[in-house]
Amino acid sequence: MKVLKRDATSVFFAVKLELNLINNKMSEENKKQYGADSIQALEGMEHVRMRPSMYIGDVGTRGLHHLVYEVVDNSIDEALAGHCDNITVTINEDNSITTEDDGRGIPVGLHKKEGVSALEVVMTKIGAGGKFDKDSYKVSGGLHGVGVSCVNALSEHLKATVYREGKIWEQEYERGKTMYPVKVVGESDKTGTIVTFKPDPQIFQQTLEYNYDTLASRMRELAYLNKGITVHLIDRRNKKEDGSFEGETFYSEEGLSEFVRFLDGNREPLMNDVISFEGEKNGVPVEVAMVYNTSYAENLHSYVNNINTHEGGTHLSGFRRGLTHTLKKYADGSGMLDKLKFDISGDDFREGLTAIVSVKVAEPQFEGQTKTKLGNREVSASVSQAVSEMLTDYLEEHPDDAKTIVQKVILAAQARHAAQKAREMVQRKTVMSIGGLPGKLSDCSEQDPEKCELYLVEGDSAGGTAKAGRDRNFQAILPLRGKILNVEKAMQHKVFENEEIKNIFTALGVTIGTEEDPRALNLSKLRYHKIVIMCDADIDGSHIATLILTFFFRYMRELVENGHVYIATPPLYLVKKGAKKQYAWSDKERDAIISEFGENSKIQRYKGLGEMNAEQLWDTTMDPEFRTMRQVQIDNGTEADRIFSMLMGDEVPPRREFIEKNAIYANIDA
Repeated sequence: MKVLKRDATSVFFAVKLELNLINNKMSEENKKQYGADSIQALEGMEHVRMRPSMYIGDVGTRGLHHLVYEVVDNSIDEALAGHCDNITVTINEDNSITTEDDGRGIPVGLHKKEGVSALEVVMTKIGAGGKFDKDSYKVSGGLHGVGVSCVNALSEHLKATVYREGKIWEQEYERGKTMYPVKVVGESDKTGTIVTFKPDPQIFQQTLEYNYDTLASRMRELAYLNKGITVHLIDRRNKKEDGSFEGETFYSEEGLSEFVRFLDGNREPLMNDVISFEGEKNGVPVEVAMVYNTSYAENLHSYVNNINTHEGGTHLSGFRRGLTHTLKKYADGSGMLDKLKFDISGDDFREGLTAIVSVKVAEPQFEGQTKTKLGNREVSASVSQAVSEMLTDYLEEHPDDAKTIVQKVILAAQARHAAQKAREMVQRKTVMSIGGLPGKLSDCSEQDPEKCELYLVEGDSAGGTAKAGRDRNFQAILPLRGKILNVEKAMQHKVFENEEIKNIFTALGVTIGTEEDPRALNLSKLRYHKIVIMCDADIDGSHIATLILTFFFRYMRELVENGHVYIATPPLYLVKKGAKKQYAWSDKERDAIISEFGENSKIQRYKGLGEMNAEQLWDTTMDPEFRTMRQVQIDNGTEADRIFSMLMGDEVPPRREFIEKNAIYANIDA
């Protein structure tokens, strides 16, 4: 595949869209020899540079931003230990990053074992740092002690400045190697640490540009999770008219209670108060905040030592158990369930619930594919006990709210029974033979799912063009009729009854329900490992793509998390002059081509996929050798949840404000 760098014409915030970079192939020369000399013993920093994805996830946009999080996590750990109140993150003009805190400052004295300054040890030795000393830090986040040295290894240049012991200490590094010993460069009464680093272009070949919104989301999250800490974010690349720079200051007095209000701000609340708990149970610090709203979605967000554990774990299991047990006990005692002809399930108690669970664990044990699932068994009982006490007190003190919650639970149970019948219809249709596939599906001949692609195409006209232009061996086409159902505002059984959504389930071969969880997505018979959303390059196309993304996020999130969902990027323009022609994916690119071609260039604006012929669509959008595809990734689950509820929910003012701020082109009715 030839990857072309082009400006995206539509932005799906919080859900990150990246260029799809295809795997490198091992050369025949590397395969020939394998002997004792082939075995390499790499030092820690060298190993980080050779295998960076093992440490930061990837070397794309996500990994680039992860470097910032690792340095900031060191400052947050100082704050958790009670020694830091202010943290400042600055994006410099050259896309380098400066972080500053007012903590104690990294120790600079001689390290007995290594024979050099402790600062140099922390910055250049993997696994070094105060986080392994229980007397220095009770809890810590980040990469468990490898963070700042990992950032140093992956930076073209890094400078550490420490204010400590009345002096200013300094050391610089190039690609993880020291440029000179730690030295005193001045005197000062303040304390703290400043780290400035510039990511290495040899490692981050895809992009070196930081996204302000991505960093702002994480800094806001950290401020909510660590109340009382002030986090400043400054972008020196964007200067305002008054000479100041773009930036924000994040501070929270109430912590998770404010966080849950922020996340739920685009939904209609079912009650006025936030139900919250903060304290220590069985030696585990636990903080919980939750609210109910009128929506049908369950939105649970969990954190361990400020790390977003999107795979859940024992703390989330404890929350669910405490919630279900306490509400069930109250509902039974109220007599409101007496006329119900079926049992209430745990899922019914969580419909319309937005909750955040944050725990601090001295020695967290992580499981799961991405190491974001907490495995400490003792945490489950601590959270369950905390939730039970919190809810019992609230229900007794707020009887009207308690009655409203139980009524919501009863409605959820009734809807669940209706949804179960609808899901069974989808499942029966999905597991049928090939003859049971949607009539509009033009399938491919390849049987290996890893090689197969399914294009979800806007409308029959574009679908016909795509069918004519595709490679029938591995590309399948499923035209969608207009705009699919907005699942953000629909009850679950309405979602499963929707014809277009049933067709998507059936075409993909995805079923609902596993032995462990009857509501879980079963991907064992997934028929395509690339699912490509292909819509017109206009406002309606962006809306349809967002509707489809909302459906995937709410009902097929595993497909997104496993990297199966992509966005096609058709061109906006075709510029011609004589025998010369070239496609453009943005106004800027169009203008550059016109400048190159000269005057009297003819411009064709593609308002829809149907305006291209089959050959043009293949050449620009579907040919693996030349197309540009953006992979959909969830960078921040809590922020993605908030954005989808804002864009697709009932509240108009925040959506209008968002569109006015971010839309490239839009006509907004008054």
